[in-house]
Amino acid sequence: MSREIVAGVDGSPESLAAADWAAREALRRGLPLRLAHAWRWEPLDLPLVQDPEEQQRTAYAVLRAAEATVADRHPGLTLTAEVLPDTPVAALLGTEERAEMLVIGSRGHGAVTGFLLGSYGQQIIAGATRPVVAVRSRDGEQAEPPAGYVLVGQHGSPEDSAAALGFAFGAAAARGASVRAVRAWSLPPLFAYSPASMRLADEAGGLVPYEEKALREALAPWRERYPDVPVAEHVELGSAGQVLLSVSGGAQLLVVGRRARRGAVGPRIGSVAHAALHLAPCPVAVIPQG
Repeated sequence: MSREIVAGVDGSPESLAAADWAAREALRRGLPLRLAHAWRWEPLDLPLVQDPEEQQRTAYAVLRAAEATVADRHPGLTLTAEVLPDTPVAALLGTEERAEMLVIGSRGHGAVTGFLLGSYGQQIIAGATRPVVAVRSRDGEQAEPPAGYVLVGQHGSPEDSAAALGFAFGAAAARGASVRAVRAWSLPPLFAYSPASMRLADEAGGLVPYEEKALREALAPWRERYPDVPVAEHVELGSAGQVLLSVSGGAQLLVVGRRARRGAVGPRIGSVAHAALHLAPCPVAVIPQG
């Protein structure tokens, strides 16, 4: 089955920026773009005038306006648009079978508004089996840095971050950009080190060379697969979220992995993805990991 990029639109500036970003990405990758607007009429027990036909007309008007804007800006794009009769979360997750990635708008910038990620963004990111890219309205208004890099976080073993690294290298190749791979590490209590890990660190010449070696090994298969993509390596002591954000100023795209967890107040996406989505100065791609 052929792949496509799917962007959710709801008429907000954030979703229109997401659609514009998705259109540029689709053109880079030679993929079609599908715009999706979720609408399902559910009468509420409120003293409001509710006309399902009028709401349906509004839903289609929102979709057609977004479609016309994207088509006008990107005339070479293969573009389709549809209203999906479901809730926003279920509707977008229902497109994953043929989606290369999902692209959604993200509200605001900062610890309060960023937490909202739009009305349903965090649920979509936590539940998706495909990469999800979150785009703020200002990300669509500003041109990507012409010499910007694709920034990606690496952690654990090569298998732990393979999905995020693969996405980052593919995105960089499509842009003609470089990859900047970051591995952050911290000093755990002495008792947390096993004899085996201490032996490996000693063989590598110390903890810093050990972390540098781990990053090189994780990058090796992707360097081989994408030989034309320049790669810069960055290893730093500190929390992963803080280290990534500290080097994100010139990034076109920040790529992080996530393992979804459920908490008392709903799905959680992990602290690193959460920090990136709050504070990164560029679009953020969140990649589900096995």
